[in-house]
Amino acid sequence: MEATDTFKNAIRAYLDSRAVNDELFAATYAKEGKNIDDCVTYILNTVQKSGCNGFADEEIFGMAVHYYDEDKIEVGKPITGKVVVNHSVEITEEDIATARQKALDELVAEQKKKIAAKPKATAKPEVQQASLF
Repeated sequence: MEATDTFKNAIRAYLDSRAVNDELFAATYAKEGKNIDDCVTYILNTVQKSGCNGFADEEIFGMAVHYYDEDKIEVGKPITGKVVVNHSVEITEEDIATARQKALDELVAEQKKKIAAKPKATAKPEVQQASLF
């Protein structure tokens, strides 16, 4: 089960939050040799060994904490597959405004490039009229 960025980010966000609120865990979380990729691999191997297809958030987060708590833990081999995260992404009004402004800035820059790339009009050649006389 290849860990999607959403899954990895959800685990990381939980661990970061817990480290901020729990000084003892903060020290554990900062252990040398521990990293989020191995943590996710450990979780995926543990899930696979269980034979279950669905877990509560608390169970998965518990596995992540367990990975960091244990000094000698078998991470297992990377697993390929699909991870489904059933969390919806909440976007704030500030995020929307920032994204809108960024899109507008990109559009303006693109239009400026198009205008600059247009060939400039050259002077019109003089038209000579034929003499009737």
